[in-house]
Amino acid sequence: MTRVLIVGAGAIGSLYAAHLARVCEVWAFVRREEHARALNECGLRVSGKRDFIATLHAATDPQQMPPFDLAIVATKAMQTREAFAPVAHLCDRGATISAQNGLGSEEVIASLTRGYVIRATTFMSGTRHSDTHVQMELDQYTWLGPFEPTHTPFRLVQGAADLLAGSDLKAEALQDARPSQWSKLIFNASVNGIAALTGLPHCSSFADESCDESLGHLLHALIDEGKRVAAACGVELREDPWEMNKIGAQTNHPPSMLYDIEHWQPTEVEYLCGAIAREAARAGVEAPLHTALYRLIKAKEASWALERQPATAHH
Repeated sequence: MTRVLIVGAGAIGSLYAAHLARVCEVWAFVRREEHARALNECGLRVSGKRDFIATLHAATDPQQMPPFDLAIVATKAMQTREAFAPVAHLCDRGATISAQNGLGSEEVIASLTRGYVIRATTFMSGTRHSDTHVQMELDQYTWLGPFEPTHTPFRLVQGAADLLAGSDLKAEALQDARPSQWSKLIFNASVNGIAALTGLPHCSSFADESCDESLGHLLHALIDEGKRVAAACGVELREDPWEMNKIGAQTNHPPSMLYDIEHWQPTEVEYLCGAIAREAARAGVEAPLHTALYRLIKAKEASWALERQPATAHH
């Protein structure tokens, strides 16, 4: 039986873990002992689009864990190295999927393991209610493809897609996953960036273009700018990010960057708006809107240090 490791048991990682636990042996590598204990004792419940409880293994100590055929890293992008490094050696003879937002996580994973690396992009979404309960909100595809520098055989990509599909998740293996990765990047950077700055969840306003002040105009402009950058980088998008935005705008889902801003936590902006701004500069094209979002969100993060200091009156 295939043995799978999940690194990052948040909403997406928990959805992968619970579904896969019904068809193979699944382990979750978690940070907190109480999290591991709860998963081992109670299992993992999925509600929403699905309703079941899965049994799996969880541990905080890599020495308690076996080698793995397949790993899925589903942490925030900036947490990749810290989260995966302790267990990377357990994946040296298998393949590791980066199911994370933005650009750059595959390179970090590849630097830590001798195993193969698989690019992955998912439009699946959920809400993690507790250590043992995740709600599925959008039942959408995971697209997988080889990470070129590790020369990942396509048969491994197809095997991973088949495993996900066998667990009742939507998955498709692609010879080149960059078109789907960029579609999600543009969608994510635009939606997360605007949510972080406005405080709005992903709601109908994001797709509304009915009058001059409608927020949808800005979303559309950001997405069009992202498309121009992708084209300059030689990437032909697989999905239309504007159509992805219209679907997501029906959910009222709070994007991860909004949660981070509300809780004064570092965001993934370096891997989203920042990545688009850097790729644009590399390709010699302009990306003023994503660059502005990137700088504003970095400034918002910097403001927290000032807000923690005592206020001084100025007259």
